Amino acid sequence: MSHRISSDVGAQEADITNRASSQFHSEAPYIHKVGIPPKQSLLQEFTATVKETFFADDPLRQFKDQPQSRKFLIGIQSVFPILEWGRHYNLTKFRGDLIAGLTIASLCIPQDIGYSKLANLPPQYGLYSSFVPPLIYAFMGSSRDIAIGPVAVVSLLLGTLLQNEIDPAKNPDEYRRLAFTATFFAGITEVMLGFFRLGFLIDFLSHAAVVGFMGGAAITIALQQLKGLLGITIFTKKTDIVSVMRSVWGTVDHGWNWQTIVIGVTFLAFLLLTKYIGKKNRKLFWIAAIAPLISVIVSTFFVYITRADKHHVAIVGKMKKGVNPSSVNEIFFTGTYLAKGFKIGVIAGMIALTEAVAIGRTFATMKDYQIDGNKEMIALGTMNVVGSMTSCYIATGSFSRSAVNYMAGCQTAVSNIVMSCVVLLTLELITPLFKYTPNAILASIIISAVVGLIDIEAAILIWKIDKLDFVACMGAFFGVVFVSVEIGLLIAVSISFAKILLQVTRPRTAILGKLPRTTVYRNILQYPEATKVPGVLIVRVDSAIYFSNSNYIRERVLRWLGDEEEYLKENNQPRIQYLIVEMSPVTDIDTSGIHALDELHKSLTKRDIQLVLANPGPVVMDKLHASKFTDVIGEDKIFLTVSDAIMTCAPKIEQA
Repeated sequence: MSHRISSDVGAQEADITNRASSQFHSEAPYIHKVGIPPKQSLLQEFTATVKETFFADDPLRQFKDQPQSRKFLIGIQSVFPILEWGRHYNLTKFRGDLIAGLTIASLCIPQDIGYSKLANLPPQYGLYSSFVPPLIYAFMGSSRDIAIGPVAVVSLLLGTLLQNEIDPAKNPDEYRRLAFTATFFAGITEVMLGFFRLGFLIDFLSHAAVVGFMGGAAITIALQQLKGLLGITIFTKKTDIVSVMRSVWGTVDHGWNWQTIVIGVTFLAFLLLTKYIGKKNRKLFWIAAIAPLISVIVSTFFVYITRADKHHVAIVGKMKKGVNPSSVNEIFFTGTYLAKGFKIGVIAGMIALTEAVAIGRTFATMKDYQIDGNKEMIALGTMNVVGSMTSCYIATGSFSRSAVNYMAGCQTAVSNIVMSCVVLLTLELITPLFKYTPNAILASIIISAVVGLIDIEAAILIWKIDKLDFVACMGAFFGVVFVSVEIGLLIAVSISFAKILLQVTRPRTAILGKLPRTTVYRNILQYPEATKVPGVLIVRVDSAIYFSNSNYIRERVLRWLGDEEEYLKENNQPRIQYLIVEMSPVTDIDTSGIHALDELHKSLTKRDIQLVLANPGPVVMDKLHASKFTDVIGEDKIFLTVSDAIMTCAPKIEQA
């Protein structure tokens, strides 16, 4: 009984399939013509391109259909986002911001003192840079989570570039003025990038290059701290690993101080342990956050009561008390140092911007909100311009502090204001207490902070995904470690640009075959079951066709054709009569590209092979018509799909 029912069902299914099949074959296949987009004037085309490149987010849409008074308010709020979200601020949010602000303040104070040494500046300048810039950013920034202040990589980069121009030991005043000048131009660079909506320029520094650069910089920074950790008094000014290690081992007999080593290694172990605890249990993040401040307090008290400074334990020394003095008159607006300050500022500003935007985007994604990249650049630039006039050096978003800020439950940028207020109280009241803070503690704090910049997992993932990206990553890494920070940065940028040029000038092409029982055509290397159509060679070009790659594409297609003809001749198979170029990935084409297609058509004509195009996009189709190339090959040789082209060409091949 069950066997009879299953047989009946099978028969019904077969009948339905046969009827559907006969209906399909009874209908004549309809081949759609490729559409031609409406012609645009030069002004319309230029306007559309500019809008998509610089104003894709349509920043003026919020002003549409608004009264004049409302437009003014919206304009002010776009410059100062705090006026918008501040209207909905409440006590609950403030509680979260207060806790987060106090937490990151406890982390930033010891870090800032150490980072200022990386920049070869007196320790108070690190605190200055965590007072004014965070206040400016809180009013103008759009990120809720980013914590502003000096960071290790930018501090090292700035210190390295500045000391190449001025010796900070011999000319500290000129050095400080050049630092303020570089900070000013770093801010101007960031503001200009945001104002002219050129933020896409920082994307030219690839993720792989940034990973390598950050990792190399972290190792370089850690190596530089061996001076403070081991108590070495005479140390190399070079940053490459060979020079540093030679300087370290060259002083092992007479330059190391065992008391300093005990203090530094003990607290470094403590800091790394607290970081491990915070990583294992996210609820205990605060332990790692307050560990640096605890280390500073305990070690300072220990040095004071034991007078370890009398036994050659290097200490911070006297710190200037009070808030930021004005530095407007110290910036070089004329003279030989103007150009040098501009160059250093642009380089350091771009790196600072890259780090801040990456951090802002990361935490915005985690909390599911949007940040305006161009507004961020203007906010970051403005705070550095103002900072340069108030004795600050370059500040940006700190990943370690931003992570603590996020985990501490920050709600808005008010956490930056809280942190800034704590730094203000520190400057006004307790800076003299840092006099006996050992340099070894600052070295330990910096080493523990930069360890997180070495992302081995990211490097392994880059290796698995893209070997060329890995080359860029390692090039930047080894450039920083073995030569210098600026050379590593140059290598990172150069390899990133080289990769772009390589991809543009040597795009991928593929031979397509038909997947069994479908009308779908795919790469025969990716789908081995795909079969070639007799008498037809189908080639797909996976790139726009420009002057930079048009000749290569033409030659590559002809090489495909030559190899295929040779194979067919050896196996006594029918020769190629049609060459179909699948153009769906071809987003654009220029005059050189059309000229290359014309030369390809002429070469094929001499071989008695017809050129057929499949699925050209609207931009490409418009340019093919404008150049009259469609008349050259005939509009009947341009099809909507490869399947349509095969349906037209296959019968002609059979007749031949």
